[in-house]
Amino acid sequence: MFDSLSSKFSKAFSGLRSKGRIKSGDIDEICAEIRSALIESDVALEVVESFIHKVQNRSLEQLEDLNKGINPSQAIFSIINEELTSILGGSARRIRLAKKPPTVIMLAGLQGAGKTTLAAKLALYLKKQGDTPLLVASDLQRPNAVTQLQQVGAAISIPVFAPEPGNGVGNPVDVARAGLKFAQEKLHNVVIVDTAGRLGVDEELMQEAIKIRDAINPDEILFVVDAMIGQDAVRTAQAFLDGVGFDGVVLTKLDGDARGGAALSIVAKTGRPIMFASTGEKSEDFDLFYPERMASRILGLGDIQTLAEQAKSAMDSDTTAKLESKFASGEDFTLDDFLSQLEALKKMGSMSKLLGMLPGANSGAMKKQLESIDDNELVRTQSIVQSMTPLERHDPKVLNGSRRARIARGSGRAVSEVNNLVDRFTQAQKMMKQMRNGGGLPNLPGLGGMGGMGGMGGAPGLPGMPGMSGMKKPSQTPPKKKSRSGNPAKRAAEEA
Repeated sequence: MFDSLSSKFSKAFSGLRSKGRIKSGDIDEICAEIRSALIESDVALEVVESFIHKVQNRSLEQLEDLNKGINPSQAIFSIINEELTSILGGSARRIRLAKKPPTVIMLAGLQGAGKTTLAAKLALYLKKQGDTPLLVASDLQRPNAVTQLQQVGAAISIPVFAPEPGNGVGNPVDVARAGLKFAQEKLHNVVIVDTAGRLGVDEELMQEAIKIRDAINPDEILFVVDAMIGQDAVRTAQAFLDGVGFDGVVLTKLDGDARGGAALSIVAKTGRPIMFASTGEKSEDFDLFYPERMASRILGLGDIQTLAEQAKSAMDSDTTAKLESKFASGEDFTLDDFLSQLEALKKMGSMSKLLGMLPGANSGAMKKQLESIDDNELVRTQSIVQSMTPLERHDPKVLNGSRRARIARGSGRAVSEVNNLVDRFTQAQKMMKQMRNGGGLPNLPGLGGMGGMGGMGGAPGLPGMPGMSGMKKPSQTPPKKKSRSGNPAKRAAEEA
């Protein structure tokens, strides 16, 4: 969503970095470029003016001290980063749990914002934290809203309280009240109430939301906003805040291609923090909103912390300990180990999205590489490994021509792809041995400018990685034979 804004920021900073000494005119110039970039990204004008004013004033006040430093442009970059983090909310805000369970969370928002899907994502997120959430279907207005909530709840094994069929039948206030009572009886410590939305903010929507709020007395009211509707999201949030009130904002569809002005405007305009963000269609594509991490992404610094957290959650501790033990003991990595790492990578989500969290991912060259990545390469590689017998996965040296042909038929791939995978895996094994023996990371051909990614996930140089299929075996140049002297005395001395 912020790709366009990020590239404009990078362009503005590139001119500043080339200056050894910064003048007030340089600050005015970069502020003008940033102002233009923010307005084009649909950020509210009031928020833009406030942001530029703060950046400009802080930079000019510190200008003399900045020029005394080694890298004055980096100091201005830090000021912009701090102010950008500030307008995004400053720091992450978590759910406030009730002192006496259950904690009641009410979701509200317009129709089409993604409340029902988000209710399931939030429930799964809380379940992973050790909570026992219950979903309550109080959206009885939208066709099949109750059925949808039941289906998404079943997919993630979260119970759904739905005594009414919906589709205009039933009283949403009574359902919400009964759902809270049911949660108390069944000892659920979190209740998530999905309420009805409308195509626009109207009196009927407000009154229904107020009645549900008064009936269940929620600990948190979260306003769900579609990040792709731009400034309308801010106006809607403000109207709902004035009419009903809410404690935090949840942004959906943050993986879309809209300009992202809502995310940069809504905190400043409403005074309420963005608490969560939905970044994809899967139930796992949901997390706390970290303002400092989002600011880092916008400024092209990547989000290594989130990437590390996703890698840690995808690889269970037992598998990690096993791989570390193998590495320390000098035992060879097998294709079974490689298969477990492939499965962990698949759990982490889209490969292009993961690599997009690296610093400089929005640069032209890196962007082209990310666009060329085929996420299905992981599936194809996995099918080849799974078509091998346990013996073949443990010892690839037994893979003769007939075995490779059988694996190719079983996986539906060409024999050349099987050969390529085995060759690259053998090369990766050698590389791991060299690293273990203190030889450092070898310069593998075919990796291009991405060699620094070798250590990601504890699996340097994984074979079969998307975008790396061009890797070739290093050329084996036979050593030149040393000429022997024709003089018997000299030859004897050389051979001694």
